[in-house]
Amino acid sequence: MSDDFSLPQLGEHDPDYVGESIRDAPTTPKSASDLEQLFDVPVMVSAVLGSARMPIGDLLRLAPGAVLELDRKVGEAIDVFVNNRLVARGEVVLVEDRLGVTMTEIVKGD
Repeated sequence: MSDDFSLPQLGEHDPDYVGESIRDAPTTPKSASDLEQLFDVPVMVSAVLGSARMPIGDLLRLAPGAVLELDRKVGEAIDVFVNNRLVARGEVVLVEDRLGVTMTEIVKGD
């Protein structure tokens, strides 16, 4: 009895076989409940007010109370990132004694 055996290669017995793609599968409308298994997956959400570019020497000289000028104007929308991917833009709001973001635009992905 031999332990050697080989599996047939796709298309080996049918030269016209081209395989199936998941794109060929029928599509059904999706709803939020289809994603329920992902609801507990943690993601990193960042709200970016703006950015600044400066030499390391200037950065090291910053002290408490220093003002860091950002590349955004007052009232300009901030960017909201999920796992380092831009997903929305919004405005900073005050909720009791905390800062929050009101979403004003959802950014469509590629």
